[in-house]
Amino acid sequence: MHHSLSTAILCTLAIATPAAGQTRPDDPAATDIVVTGRGLPSSPGDRALDVVVIDRDRLQANASARLESVLADVAGLQQFRRSDSRSANPTSQGISLRGIGGNASSRALLILDGVPQADPFGGWVAFPAYATGRLGQVRVTRGGGSGYFGPGALAGTVQLDSATPDQLAPLEGRVFYGSRASVEAQGSAALVRDGGFATLSAAYARGDGFVPTVAESRGPVDRPAPYEQASGALRTVVTIAPSTEVQANVSAFTDSRERGTAFTANRSQGADASLRLVGRGRWGWTALGYLQTRAFASGFASVSAARTTVVQSLNQYNTPATGLGARVELRPPVGGAADLRLGADVRDVSGKTQELFTFVGGAPTRRREAGGSSRTTGLFADGSIPVGALTLTGAARIDWWRIDGGYLRERPIAGGSALTDSRFADRSGSAFTGRIGAAYAPVPAVTLRTAAYRGWRLPTLNELYRPFRVGNDVTAANAALAPERLVGIEAGVTLAPFAGASVAATLFRNRLDDAIANVTLSATPTSASRIRRNLDAIRSQGVEVDARYTIGALVALASWSHVDARVRASGPAAALDGLRPAQTPRDAVSATLGWQRRGTALSATVRHVARQYDDDQNSRSLAPATTLDGYAALPLTRGLTIEARAENLFDERVEAGISGAAIVERASPRTLWVGLHARLG
Repeated sequence: MHHSLSTAILCTLAIATPAAGQTRPDDPAATDIVVTGRGLPSSPGDRALDVVVIDRDRLQANASARLESVLADVAGLQQFRRSDSRSANPTSQGISLRGIGGNASSRALLILDGVPQADPFGGWVAFPAYATGRLGQVRVTRGGGSGYFGPGALAGTVQLDSATPDQLAPLEGRVFYGSRASVEAQGSAALVRDGGFATLSAAYARGDGFVPTVAESRGPVDRPAPYEQASGALRTVVTIAPSTEVQANVSAFTDSRERGTAFTANRSQGADASLRLVGRGRWGWTALGYLQTRAFASGFASVSAARTTVVQSLNQYNTPATGLGARVELRPPVGGAADLRLGADVRDVSGKTQELFTFVGGAPTRRREAGGSSRTTGLFADGSIPVGALTLTGAARIDWWRIDGGYLRERPIAGGSALTDSRFADRSGSAFTGRIGAAYAPVPAVTLRTAAYRGWRLPTLNELYRPFRVGNDVTAANAALAPERLVGIEAGVTLAPFAGASVAATLFRNRLDDAIANVTLSATPTSASRIRRNLDAIRSQGVEVDARYTIGALVALASWSHVDARVRASGPAAALDGLRPAQTPRDAVSATLGWQRRGTALSATVRHVARQYDDDQNSRSLAPATTLDGYAALPLTRGLTIEARAENLFDERVEAGISGAAIVERASPRTLWVGLHARLG
């Protein structure tokens, strides 16, 4: 009999084993093992795909201690803008892969313990909700068409797994002090019994912030952009039968930031709950249900051309959203090393934006409310079979979608008839997606891979119904947007010439039909007017290379992505034909060199991102940037370590955006940290 599980308490913090780590599933150093607290094992067919795994050591030994920075280890995985979650507007933090562009809604599917994580209303990612100390690994699959994880994996899937008992100390804490009066703290506690485990984690961060506007563009209205963020999570895993466990997760976060002038404060809050049952017997199975709630508020300002005055232009005072979903998966025994997964999932999202706008004399004169709901219901099958040195894999799913209840209402605050009262037609449809692939290992050190895939993404409620503005730039919504659909092919080779070394190279070609973009209607030197539209397509082709080498205490990692992406457009958007998608660099490089022995550790990470355009017309160019990050740890006692971190050590100017008035915004400048990491037990 298993012992009953008591509850536990935890304060989160990172592990002091700081060697940078990034492996591939077909690397000899990366083995798939069943770990209590996770879902079913990954499919054997994954060896045919372009997959990179970021391990817990690398998650902890990161200069910024932020998930979005860790994800930059996988070249080509990018946010819409270069800023991180301390200074960016949260609505710009969608993620994408393979150069298919973005409009701030994620084109890659992000999941945590099986639960989709994109904001139910806008599709962006609330990065402060994911303290790295509570994560066990990150698994990135480049390429679309993921069947059993759900729809939305246009460019790939980013799978986050919570830390498992073997990765957690009974009690652990970490506190840092950094540049600009910044403070970070994470802590965790874990209680492990024969029948399961429980963890409780918390994280907090604050800082006075830097001035986002670069020096030559600043005026009297520009000021530092402070931030304050906190998150917590309670997770319990209990064995209820010899091969069955129940996993319960509850988490919450709050995130407050300012954008560098008066009237630009924003606030995000959210809470999630999920329950997952996992059966690991002869018939493997999972059953998952989850609830997500989100609230977002943001202010917007209009700044004079000389940046001497600033007035409020919009107050998005509340954007409540809810996501509900369920998923079941069955893994029947099919004999030998073959693998088969069958299942179904459903996701229902709803939300609305509530705004005050048209300010006169500092007071709003109009109120806007817009929103709706959407639902996707899908059936999927995924299988793989090894035949000697050859592994074949295939996945297929069909989704039925519905968009309904869409509306936009605008009325004077003082009363009177509505200025706008639109009810949009309900729509529905279906989408078939899938993936096929093969891996062939003529010798143990060489694996040849190829895959073809088809994916799709439903427009978010934000894209469909909410107009918005950034400074003097205004973008209108479009309730008639069609779903995005992508087809792609890839081929690659993975070499593992000896233990601890691997190199993987992949060639790919994608076509994203009906790509949703913010299309410019008119522009002046100080402002721009845009609308969301479906472009004919975005075509991208390129190469990705990932390498790892480990010898003794030394670890070297490298990742390079080269993408040639072009817009195909006609009709009202014909002027964009042949241009590069906005926010899509041609090259991205990340390289890390780390050393660790007996708790002492050193690592350095160099990242380079090439020139990219901030707008659809390719008229605003963001300069290339190369940054250096560093990490060091020195044990003081058995359970106490002093750590130092350096972000952007040489204070490189990383341009993140250019407004209609040619005002340049930068991402984080040099930031230095020093702190203590304590582990008990």
